[in-house]
Amino acid sequence: MADLVSHPDEVKVVSKRFGQGAVNIDRYLELDGYKAVQKALTMQPDEIINLVKNSGLRGRGGAGFNTGLKWSFVPKQSAKPKYILCNGDESEPGTCKDRLIFEHDPHAIIEGVMIAGLAVGAQTGYIYVRGEYRYLLEIVQKAIADAYAKGFLGKNIFDSGKTFDIYWHGGAGAYEVGEESALMESLEGKRGIPRIRPPFPAVVGLWGGPTVINNAETLASVPHILLGGAEWYANLGSPKNGGTRLFCLSGNLNKPGVYELPMGYSLKKMIYEVGGGIPNGRKLKGVVPGGSSVAILTADEVNADVAMDFDAMLKAGSMLGSGGVVVLDDTACIVNFALRTIKFYKHESCGWCIPCREGTDWLQKTLIRFHSGGGVKKDIDNMYYLAENMLGRTFCPLGDAAAMPVIAFVKKFRQEFEDHLDGKPCPFAKHSGAQQSPVMA
Repeated sequence: MADLVSHPDEVKVVSKRFGQGAVNIDRYLELDGYKAVQKALTMQPDEIINLVKNSGLRGRGGAGFNTGLKWSFVPKQSAKPKYILCNGDESEPGTCKDRLIFEHDPHAIIEGVMIAGLAVGAQTGYIYVRGEYRYLLEIVQKAIADAYAKGFLGKNIFDSGKTFDIYWHGGAGAYEVGEESALMESLEGKRGIPRIRPPFPAVVGLWGGPTVINNAETLASVPHILLGGAEWYANLGSPKNGGTRLFCLSGNLNKPGVYELPMGYSLKKMIYEVGGGIPNGRKLKGVVPGGSSVAILTADEVNADVAMDFDAMLKAGSMLGSGGVVVLDDTACIVNFALRTIKFYKHESCGWCIPCREGTDWLQKTLIRFHSGGGVKKDIDNMYYLAENMLGRTFCPLGDAAAMPVIAFVKKFRQEFEDHLDGKPCPFAKHSGAQQSPVMA
């Protein structure tokens, strides 16, 4: 198991069982495990939905939609079976929180899936695990098997007369299936490409049945809300942003790691206190606050003391996203960082949409040439124009995920792009170790 980090400001809710052996079902039961689902069995579906809605829990996968409200969209009556789908395809660069939940507390995810099922009238759940997380599948498989052995899953769960089954599924390493409609396509055994919407999954999802799709961290939060109450959970965070969040701190930091902090926590404090500040006395250059798909914030924007919740981050011109906080010091080359970002999205594009397929390819080619000193001034505006015209023109948000950071890089660090002109290769190469040749590793 990975080493666990901590800080006095942490409020441990989702992570409170980490390092306590909760992978073992008997130990999980000692730590209040499966009490929440038993409580849910005594409640009406609308009671569960309203409780989660009032808690202020918002999707931890990146979209930030109110979880209880999302559940309420599922029709009460359906001719087809309803499904709960746990999205554990954690592939956003800079993000590694769901991995820890699967590794240390898999039964919390199982319990969250069950509660969601009781809330919307589903009898079947699926846990989809990222392809690169193969080593976690054994943990997930054993947790499900142990829950069946105890009679917590299957027919007549907890002697309630109700049935609920859970199945696991391992991905094949595609970033695209983190998008919910592509995830359903993959689970159905098809190529993981996005669906046209409407209809939306809450009405027409897996195999045509109403489907709730939630991130692993979102579902792992639900049992705690059932036991602690909506008001308690809401008060942990900021207005309309209830609870805590597992923030993944990486990059140029003295103490990188995954920390559970209240929603609305100061980004500046997160960097300089929780993350231990920037090594070697270097200065802050920028921060990607929510995984590689969101707009970078400059040092000045961070020092304005922006809060880490969905609403405050949107107001600051970025997004909270998946909670992956990547810190860059003043030795980082923004052009090189933009190139690394776009290379990822070009590689992971499913190729279904022309703006994404062609746009990411052209951005990558331009940035490779630009970074090596072969760019011309009009390239800067062309990259901005190309990225702008990718926004909102694809079936899924992958095109947006590639475009938004590029727009921010060019807009906020234009001078750095200009420094690469006139046959000048990367001026930061001596610090970053970035290659100066047209082909980058």
